This record gives sequence, C-alpha cells and structure tokens, in this order.
Amino acid sequence: MRYLLSSLLLRSLRDISPKCASRPFSSATPVSPPIPPRSPTSNHHDLTSFLSYAARTSLSPTSTTYVGTHYEYTVLETLRHLSLDLTRIGGRQDLGIDLVGTWNLPSSPHPLRVIVQCKALKAKVGPNLIRELEGTFPGAPVGWRGEGVLGILASTKEATKGVRDALAKSRYPLMWILAELDGEIRQALWNRRAGEIGLEGVNVEVKYTGEGDPHSKALVLTWDGKEIKPS
Repeated sequence: MRYLLSSLLLRSLRDISPKCASRPFSSATPVSPPIPPRSPTSNHHDLTSFLSYAARTSLSPTSTTYVGTHYEYTVLETLRHLSLDLTRIGGRQDLGIDLVGTWNLPSSPHPLRVIVQCKALKAKVGPNLIRELEGTFPGAPVGWRGEGVLGILASTKEATKGVRDALAKSRYPLMWILAELDGEIRQALWNRRAGEIGLEGVNVEVKYTGEGDPHSKALVLTWDGKEIKPS
C-alpha cells in the first residue's frame, strides 16, 4: 500500500534508538570529500545512458541485471534531489555497496559521507536487510570507512516492524528509504546514530505538489522549516 510516513512515526523510531551502544560515532567528516572508485563499466554512467545501452544490446527489461541497474540509477537521481552527490560503483566486486558519495546537509559544516544499498524487491522485507547493510561498512571503499559514515538502504518495500526495530537497535548510523521503481519516495526513517552524525534537526514532511492532480503529495525532508534540496 502506498503511503507517506508521518513525522510522528519518525520521531518514535529515533526515540527508541539506544542512547549508547558500543563506541559513539563522531560527527567529524573530512573537509574535502573523498574520491569515489571508478565505475565498474564504461558502457553507461547514468539512467539515460543505461537505457541506451540496454536497447543497443537487447538487454531484457525483466533480467536481474536490468532491474537492478535501472533501480540503482533511479535511486541515484532521486537522492540527488535531496542534495546527495552520489556515484554508482555497483558491480561484481562491490561488496554489497551500490552507490557512494556525500550529503550536503545544512545541519552539518562538512559533507556527510554516505554508502547506499539499492534493493528492488518483490518479497516482504525483514531485519536481515539491516544486518546486510551493517556488514558493508568494513568493506567500504577507501574514504568511506571508519566513523561518521551514514548507511542508506533504498528499497521498493515499506519497512516492517522487524526492520524498524533492527534499525533502531543498530550501532551504525542507518537510514531507510522507500523509493518506488519510478523514484518516488514514500518513506524515510533513520536511527539515533544517524542523528548524531548529521541528521539531527532534519524532519519528514508532506508537500502538495499540485502537478496534474491537485491532491498529489510528495515526501520531502526539511531543516529549520526549509526543504532540503540542491542549492
């Protein structure tokens, strides 16, 4: 069922996150953003070039490669509207990380380093996905290791209670985003750890877009009452 997450649910998730678990993460991040690894392929670099490549090579739209790569580029472009600067590194040797980059948040003096997993799923999701995301931190590319790194899981499915509980209990700074296949964001929530490294003060709000349908809504992130978007 398509729905928009209320800020009340978001706050409740942050409130049940453990106040202390293992070593605290530092909010300090490099002044100069790290350089991402090279793309795993020279055949495409964004959604438009991938679609051209898929048509040229007769790649089946139902294949795992097509669906997965298409979703990765869709998430990349969607998160760009939230002021994230991401690069796709997904491939056979990606160690579970599809995108890396930085997030320019008004609440942080320096860009927040981010690693992203993209999951275009049909089946119901479970807390195992949170464990998988946690497992990507040690093998992250140089520049995205250590403390102060945010892990984002973008999925086509709503976070279940089990997912929310695992997210809240994690010692890593984590964020869950429900991004549909067309890129529309329907859910965004994060744990206390994520707040400690830069998301404190960020809120989820519903905006009436007025595009076509006067009742059309979109989920946006705000800080100090202003929508977070590229400057």
